[in-house]
Amino acid sequence: MRAVVKRRPFTTEEYHRLLQAGILREDDRVELIEGEILEMSPIGSRHAAAVKRLNHLFHELLKGKALLGVQDPVRLGPYSEPQPDLTLLRPRPDFYKESHPGPEDVLLLVEVMDTSQAYDREVKLPLYAKAGIPEVWLVDLEAHRLEVYRKPTPEGFAEAQVLGPEETVAPLHFPEARLPVALILGVA
Repeated sequence: MRAVVKRRPFTTEEYHRLLQAGILREDDRVELIEGEILEMSPIGSRHAAAVKRLNHLFHELLKGKALLGVQDPVRLGPYSEPQPDLTLLRPRPDFYKESHPGPEDVLLLVEVMDTSQAYDREVKLPLYAKAGIPEVWLVDLEAHRLEVYRKPTPEGFAEAQVLGPEETVAPLHFPEARLPVALILGVA
């Protein structure tokens, strides 16, 4: 007879209490996904450079039209608080001082994939769709492509597009902010 082990999911409130109590530290590489505290992969130099490049590109292109979040938490519900690589958020006078942004605040969410392709596609992407994030970009550094997902549904994104380095892309909320995919990938 096999032992039955029942998992007990953590809520975002409990997760924050673990941080406040010092059980988890702010610099721990963890995120809350579907009630589980998961350790995140270490950030390699290629991944870090891609995030810095995106931060710079969006900062230059949008000049105050959106707030940029870099590896900051986004609360997706009572059991999930991932830390995407980059988010474009609706501007708010308090800069989200009182609470982390939620799905309604996110205009674009970007995940950079160097070694995390399976996790980002199979775990995080469906979570973002279910939460109603309007647009997600997966920057695949290994395959040299950009995956653009739009029109979220509870079952996944209804619209998906794969772009190569020779193409251009603009965020749904900022169609005037066209970017060469090669620049996003760092192959320009």
